[in-house]
Amino acid sequence: MKKNWWKILTVLLLVFTVAVGMLSDVPRLAILNETIRNLYFHVPMWFGMILILLVSVVYSIKYLRKPSIKNDIIAHEAAKVGILFGVLGIVTGMEWAKFTWGEYWSNDPKQNGAAIGLLIYFAYLVLRSSFAEQQQRARISAVYNIFAFAALIPLLFILPRLTDSLHPGNGGNPGFNAYDLDSSLRLVFYPAVLGWTLLGVWIINVKSRLELLRQRIYENV
Repeated sequence: MKKNWWKILTVLLLVFTVAVGMLSDVPRLAILNETIRNLYFHVPMWFGMILILLVSVVYSIKYLRKPSIKNDIIAHEAAKVGILFGVLGIVTGMEWAKFTWGEYWSNDPKQNGAAIGLLIYFAYLVLRSSFAEQQQRARISAVYNIFAFAALIPLLFILPRLTDSLHPGNGGNPGFNAYDLDSSLRLVFYPAVLGWTLLGVWIINVKSRLELLRQRIYENV
């Protein structure tokens, strides 16, 4: 039980996020209205994606410094979970854009940057599947993973700030904190970020253990 406290915390945080996020009062802001509740899902998933992909990069670096199947597996599984969170982030963002910008996809620099970033990571999965030899696959994938993360950061956080963008916090548009002082949003938002991130870590933990077990069974056959 002592080892699983963070899993219990994850469940509690996500139940709190969904329940309170959907039922609590939110600020009545122009255009946003009730859609501001997506702040508890869309944004935390992107936060979680960045943190999880960072974990993937760390384990890729660890593999290059000290090659081991465990480091490669964790890097790979973390990348897949990060991609999942990225897809969920794009889908929830498109739904939000439909209500606030008038269409699901408006070729906004933030949207385009996110799409390109995900395509780069999809290429990572394709690259891994093209090598049969384990060490070669792990080494080349680790190098690519590092450069993929280095490309993702400017696509999401730098380039959208250098041009016109409808997205809050980019292209001269204020972020939520710049004009919203309602603490009720923060009360749910920060637990949501932690909850979604911990869920990603949980998935990585389970999938990595299963893959390590599969590798051991394969080696003993």
